[in-house]
Order: sequence, then structure tokens, then C-alpha cells
Amino acid sequence: MSWTTPLTLQGDYVVVKPLSLNQAEQFIEAVCDGELWNLWYTRIPQPDQMIAEITRRLALQQAGSMLPFCIEDRHTHQVLGMTTFMNIEPTHRRVEIGSTWYRRSAQRTPVNTEVKRLLLTHAFEYWKCIAVEFRTSSFNVQSQMAIQRLGAKLDGVLRSHQIVQGEILRDTHVYSILQQEWPAVRHHLDYLMSKQR
Repeated sequence: MSWTTPLTLQGDYVVVKPLSLNQAEQFIEAVCDGELWNLWYTRIPQPDQMIAEITRRLALQQAGSMLPFCIEDRHTHQVLGMTTFMNIEPTHRRVEIGSTWYRRSAQRTPVNTEVKRLLLTHAFEYWKCIAVEFRTSSFNVQSQMAIQRLGAKLDGVLRSHQIVQGEILRDTHVYSILQQEWPAVRHHLDYLMSKQR
């Protein structure tokens, strides 16, 4: 089975399921919860850009470099956000978890911890990944803290890595979890989830 074959992962709180253009209206409603596109240091689509963003992610899936997901509340079926496996490298058994955003009301809840637990389990236990990477802007302190809370370690900072707009450049913080670290990280995530139940 290809690393970009659509799959569904289910937890206690969320269902992580294949991205589809049919979900566009639900994503538009979700991104309006907090007007997330106003966060200048990250790329979250405005409502009128949502179809183009879904189309972009699905094209990257077809090209073999991304596996995009819709994050849905398991009980209410409300769309909570998007995430992906990206920069997929099956030959080197590496992948990045990124291009993630959550509606404001889902932030600082068990949602992110469970989503990452599901994705990391698939990456390390099914794909047998050697490393899973996370990247975020130097200005996205909330994201940095969330990544560190998972148990990922900072590999380094890519200075002036991306053009945000005009003369504004982004420094990218690169984190990873290694295969040999996964048992401890898995135990830590289970502990975090048990505290939130």
C-alpha cells in the first residue's frame, strides 16, 4: 500500500479521515471560528481560498508527497481542522506532520494530543519510520510549545527559510521524534491523554 493511500484513524475524541472537496463548507465554518487566517506567521486559508487549498493538498497527494486529512469530532461530526503527512520519503522512512490548523474552540483541548498520537502511531508502527518531523515559524510560540509538549526535540533553526510576504522572511524551527524515542513519547502521550479524560 502506498504511503499516500487514503486512510482513517479514530480515537476517543476525533476521527482523522481523508480530505475531500465535499468538506469545503465545513472547513469554511471552522476557519471562521477565531478568524485563523489573521495569524500572519502561518498559512491558514481565508474562507474564499478554502477550495483552492483543499485542491492544492489533494494535488500533492496525487504527486505522492502528501497525505491530507480532515479532523472531525468523533461524537458531533463537527469539522475541527486539517492536518497532513507531508514531505513523504518512503525510501528513507521519514515524514513530516504539518500544515495543521484547528478551529479556535478546539485549541487547548485534548484534540491536538490525540491527533498527533494517532498520526505518530501510524508513522512509527505501520510505516516503521526512522524519524517524524515537525516544522513551525519562529514567531509561532504556541505551536513550538505544543510540539515540545509532544516530546519532540529541536533539531535546529533554518534561518530566512521562507518568504512570508514582501521583505518578511520566516525562520523555521525544525523538530523531530526518532524511532528509538517513540516508546517513551507514546507512553508520555498516553499519560497526557489519561489526565484529560
